[in-house]
Amino acid sequence: MENITEFIRQLNGIVSGPILLPLLAGAGLFLTIGLRLTTLRRIPYAFRMLWDGRKKTDQTGDISPFNALMTAMSATVGTGNIAGVATAIFFGGPGALFWMWLVALLGMGTAFAEASLAVRFREKDALGNMIGGPMYYIRKGLGEKWKWLAFSFALFGMTAGFGIGNTVQSNSVADALNHSFGIHPVITGIVTAILVGLVLLGGIRRIGDVAGKLVPIMATAYIASGLVILGLYWQEIPSAIMTIVESAFTPVSAAGGFAGATVWGAIRFGIARGIFSNEAGMGSSPIAHATATTDSPARQGTIAMLGVFLDTIVICSMTGLVIVVTGAWQSGKNGAAMSAVAFESALPQFGQYVVSIGLVLFAFTTLIGWSFYSEKCTQYLFGVKAIKPFRLIWVLLIPVGTLPNIELGSLWLVADTLNALMAIPNLIGLFLLSPVVFKIAHYWKKVDATKKEEKFKKEAEPIQ
Repeated sequence: MENITEFIRQLNGIVSGPILLPLLAGAGLFLTIGLRLTTLRRIPYAFRMLWDGRKKTDQTGDISPFNALMTAMSATVGTGNIAGVATAIFFGGPGALFWMWLVALLGMGTAFAEASLAVRFREKDALGNMIGGPMYYIRKGLGEKWKWLAFSFALFGMTAGFGIGNTVQSNSVADALNHSFGIHPVITGIVTAILVGLVLLGGIRRIGDVAGKLVPIMATAYIASGLVILGLYWQEIPSAIMTIVESAFTPVSAAGGFAGATVWGAIRFGIARGIFSNEAGMGSSPIAHATATTDSPARQGTIAMLGVFLDTIVICSMTGLVIVVTGAWQSGKNGAAMSAVAFESALPQFGQYVVSIGLVLFAFTTLIGWSFYSEKCTQYLFGVKAIKPFRLIWVLLIPVGTLPNIELGSLWLVADTLNALMAIPNLIGLFLLSPVVFKIAHYWKKVDATKKEEKFKKEAEPIQ
């Protein structure tokens, strides 16, 4: 067992560092420049499209564009938004938050590319449901000679879900409820499995409905709590932002329980945790966006960009700013414990429950979101006959993550490695299919032309 763990650790050191991070950052930069920075300029338009996409239409697809985004966000908004941000700050200092922001802005271009390709190359399965994602746009967009790359993504995506999307999440739920309310972890595991099972019985439509209601509520509640704290510490906000920016480019000395950090540490952990949080480039979220009721790949791609923006620029920033303004980053605590210190110091007798309940809800939605991702990868490999057995195995494995003899460190190691392995085929596909992405983005020129025409007609109308 030790030999296997050591092998995975060495593999992780290769694929997660020297290979993955440059690929992810490079893809984001390449696509953002290739899209002429329109991903950044289209954020207000994306919010309008999101609002318009709340209702399901008679267009092709299974769930509304809004619910497709919420399903994607149900998987991305998770422990990374609470524990991941704190871990980045613990190892990289406050400056890590700056690099999280930067990688998110670049990741919006990647998210647009993934989602638009997913809709462009999606197809109907034997059950009449829409399916898509990297395995489909790699195979259909690049041709049969690239089937091996599509197969690789599906294989790693199927297995990665059981780590990052299943046992790791159930462990986080159990730990949070045990710490705050004294609930036995195994009980939590069993109840969680039952609840997830009830959701999965309804397939993507029920997953979309649950995500469409739960994700906005939990995100709004968490952000509201953070805003209350920032309101209490409003005088510290300017200096906190200065600390974040300065720490991104200068080393941070040890202070209090903080061990100090180099500039490289801020860059490395900021980028790594940012990517882990919003999953841009990982290839997971386009599987959800492929099910949206839309006839426009570019329109759904524009909506998909908001997943990255809301996850990192909004929710992760809330966690990071609270940690910095309260001084919790110097507490010596790491992960969710640091976030708990920050919220509890500002909201005594209440703050720790914000973090605990937030972790529980975020992890639960990740369980249902990632179940869909892994299911579609399994379906690609084995056909629709594998759906029911997959769902059964998924639900049965949830309590395993809560068992006392489970080594969480090993779970995270395997999960991170598999995540990296599934991202690499997807990123190769995005680079090779970038001409298709840029062609799809011509949609925005048509939108601008239509706006100009409407404005001209309005100005030409005679005054009554």
